Formats: sequence, structure tokens, C-alpha cells
Amino acid sequence: MQSAVANQASSPSKPTAAFVGASWAVLVIGFGSFAVGLWNATMTKSEKGFYAAVLVLGVFAAVSLQKSVRDRADGLPVSALYLGLSWSVVALAVLMLVIGLWNSDMALSEKGFYGLAFAMTVFAGVAVQKNVRDTLQFRAPSRHESVPVPPQAYPVPGAHYTN
Repeated sequence: MQSAVANQASSPSKPTAAFVGASWAVLVIGFGSFAVGLWNATMTKSEKGFYAAVLVLGVFAAVSLQKSVRDRADGLPVSALYLGLSWSVVALAVLMLVIGLWNSDMALSEKGFYGLAFAMTVFAGVAVQKNVRDTLQFRAPSRHESVPVPPQAYPVPGAHYTN
């Protein structure tokens, strides 16, 4: 019984259309909300640019981190340096957002809005990346399946050929 559960947990399942759709919807809503909030904000263009850059940095770093962790779990090589950088940049993006919001003159409700939109978008980015990877695993042949090798166009010296 225990081995059946272990085998089931180790093989990823194809994400449902509902989860894929919800992940994409949350990503679009998060980015859109953050963008509309910045568009209508009464702050300088440099402040708006800062918050936009922090959002993009956070989403990219979180997606990169998720991919690195998943690659390691799947037995693919990921350097400790890259994994550490991914963790560091995610932490840096969160820290930059927190410090920026802490020092801003925005109302507390606005600060909460940007914090929630940031968190929602980062999480949705990770979910979308996971869905894309899981879906591709079901379309592509398995790494462990034998792939036919085409015959060589040129004979190899010293090789013995049989038909």
C-alpha cells in the first residue's frame, strides 16, 4: 500500500484545465491590478517605474526559483550558485517592495493593495510556470523512452556493418 502511494506522489499529474485557467486568470488580474494602480497613482514616474520593476523582478525570480527547485527534484543538474541566486533575488524583490512601501506616503490601504497584488502575481507566475512544465511533460516523450537513432550518412572507419 505504501509503495503505491509513493509511486503516485512521485509522478506528476497533468494539471486540469480549471487550474490552468485559474492560474492564468490570477496572473493577468494581478499584473493588471498592479498596473492600473500604478497608472492612477499620484506618485512620480520614477516611483511608478520602481514598483513596476520590482514586480517584474519578483515574478521572474520566483519563476526561476520554481524551475530550479523542480529541476533538482527531477534529478536535473542545478548549480548551488544558481539556486542560491534565485532565492536571493526573490528575497531581494520582496525586501525592495517592503522598504519602498514602508517609506512611501501612500495610505495604508494603498500599501496593502500593492502588497497583495505583488504576492498574488508572484504566486500566479509560479503556478503558470508549473502548469506549463507539467503540460509539456505529457506532450513530449519521456526522457527514459528509447529514441530511434537515424543511420549514419557516412561510414565510420573501422566499423563493421551488417544488414
